[in-house]
Amino acid sequence: MKEKKSALIAGASGLIGNELLHNLLDGTEYERVTAIVRSPLNMQHPKLEEKIISFDNMDKYHHIFAVDDVFCCLGTTIKKAKTKDSMYKIDVNYPVQIAKLASNNGAKRFLIVSSMNANPESSIWYAKMKGELEEKISMIPFESISIMRPSLLLGERKEFRFGEKAGELFFIIFPFLFIGPLKKYKAIQGRTVAAAMYKIAQMDKKGIAIYPSEQIEQVAGR
Repeated sequence: MKEKKSALIAGASGLIGNELLHNLLDGTEYERVTAIVRSPLNMQHPKLEEKIISFDNMDKYHHIFAVDDVFCCLGTTIKKAKTKDSMYKIDVNYPVQIAKLASNNGAKRFLIVSSMNANPESSIWYAKMKGELEEKISMIPFESISIMRPSLLLGERKEFRFGEKAGELFFIIFPFLFIGPLKKYKAIQGRTVAAAMYKIAQMDKKGIAIYPSEQIEQVAGR
């Protein structure tokens, strides 16, 4: 009989994270799911262990990072963060700290949501930030690191994002434009990314793997 695993998820209140949390709780592979949050999720499940923490003082909670698989779906917008420094802290510093604590506590797999154009050498600040995130995470010793690079995300968020809603409308009106070489720019549902992350975590993969949108769709559809 296959031994059941434990998981930790950060960003469980977001578009991808909320879908992924339900996958983790409803699936049979995990006997314990720890969600680290800043405010209550307002949900109950026998497998769920909700930990309300200060992300600026994660070292104080190092013991809760002793799990098998870690799923990081943290991310914000410049509108919400107010400054680039604050956004960098949430999108880069927090995930890196989570990864280090998990690795130090014996976690085997780390799965994280990045961005389609992530590149540490990019002249575009957001793409550069996500590229630096990937670089930092890739240096932390895990058996497996899986990096999701979705394109524009579709789905119902708690907060309104004008750019994403405008992009969603464009994709609905002109889906025929995103074929061939442009297929990688096709928008993707948040629940599809969540499904792919769940499935990838069950694969016996080693090393670092990057999943662009098109591959995320393929994995989720299997």
